[in-house]
Amino acid sequence: MKIARLVNCALAAAVIILLASAAQAAMKTQWIDYKQGATPLSGYLVYNDAVHGRQPGVLMIHDRSGFSTGTLADAEMIAKLGYVVFAEDIFGKGVVPKTVPEMTDLITIYDKDRALMRARALAGFDVLKAQPMVDPAKLASVGYCFGGTVGIELVETGAPLLGFIAVHGAFRNFTPEAAKNIKARVLILHGAEDPVAPMDELNAVISQFRAAKVDFEVNLYSGAAHGFTKPQNPSEMRADDEYKVAMTRFFKDLLAH
Repeated sequence: MKIARLVNCALAAAVIILLASAAQAAMKTQWIDYKQGATPLSGYLVYNDAVHGRQPGVLMIHDRSGFSTGTLADAEMIAKLGYVVFAEDIFGKGVVPKTVPEMTDLITIYDKDRALMRARALAGFDVLKAQPMVDPAKLASVGYCFGGTVGIELVETGAPLLGFIAVHGAFRNFTPEAAKNIKARVLILHGAEDPVAPMDELNAVISQFRAAKVDFEVNLYSGAAHGFTKPQNPSEMRADDEYKVAMTRFFKDLLAH
């Protein structure tokens, strides 16, 4: 009897290991080269290769760090919720800033040239739509930090997204009348103590959304500052947990099969 139990336990353990390995193997990642105008770009695609048929797609827009290890990890985390994720490239192929001054210089280029920002965002959106495993009728986007700004510029082009999420985004210098072009639902997940994007700037964009009758929602996290996805205190740890719950719910509501 003891031998039989040991054999059964060993078999069960082997099955668990095989299932875990299969699940891990099913997640595929690849870099996709593309261009916006003459500028070479390269984005990060993540999807579950074990799923047959077309799947909802999520365009992820990176923060000021570009394709850092955190950006890649976030793309993979979202893909595991059941979506094809394309983390688009805003800065250019191989451009990964190493210091805060480098990051600031890069995002300033696009903050001052909103037409270029929109063009980069649309180029990546086109790549996501073109993937053969993606359902072009079920597309959404999420932007972190600087990516929150880019994402709002993207939906203000009227791009056919069902929804957009800004995670500790920034909200300066939008053209007020452009909000009328938004077709997507918008979810803003924001730290109430964010010094980079303070409440008056958030309130300004909310006013623009209200005037344009945009379908939007705002979740404010008390005690959380900017970048709460890299938490520095208990309030930001809570915000980091709760934003993932809110994001999961929002995408499920929009993109459910």
